[in-house]
Amino acid sequence: MSDYQTSDPFRVRQAPKRASYDRETVHAILDAGYVAHVAFTTEAGPVALPMFYVRDGESVLVHGSRKSRFMRHLSGGKPVCLTVTHVDGLVLARSAFHHSMNYRSVMAHGVPEVVAEEGEKARVLDLFTRKVREGRPYDIRPTNAQEAKATTVLRLPLLEVAAKIRTGGPIDDAEDMDLPVWAGVIPMQVTFGEPVRDIAPVAAE
Repeated sequence: MSDYQTSDPFRVRQAPKRASYDRETVHAILDAGYVAHVAFTTEAGPVALPMFYVRDGESVLVHGSRKSRFMRHLSGGKPVCLTVTHVDGLVLARSAFHHSMNYRSVMAHGVPEVVAEEGEKARVLDLFTRKVREGRPYDIRPTNAQEAKATTVLRLPLLEVAAKIRTGGPIDDAEDMDLPVWAGVIPMQVTFGEPVRDIAPVAAE
């Protein structure tokens, strides 16, 4: 796959060796996550909201209540910055300064578009359900017209996008290598627990 042609203002400047504009890398990081932080500015100041998201080809989708301040604000064509981050490990060095984290992250800038056409909106709402669990749309009641009307879906095209990744152990100063201090990486990962069944309440007689 080709690289994203991210313009200079949106390319990684701090530690650029950790940057990647490869589509496959960006897509893999996005597909592995569930929560994106979406930042934008309002008259009251900057706002950043954690939101459930799903990638749809060359775009990222978020959704929410049509009446919410966030959806009303961004439906008017306001620019956003969307970020997704996975922490893969705590990096413990021999000095306080060189402690770090191993991570995979994506940052995308752009102006989201409202998904308005009914057929397309139904398709992408289905993607959110599939993100929760593949095959889930076949097990449940589908979204009805009233629920769809109450929901706004926004699509952010992946145009100005960059990934940034850190791997490996600590990068200590040479003079610290002989210090009697444990150094290395403590791996981190997200795991799912045992499902807990919801029990329908018993109707009163």
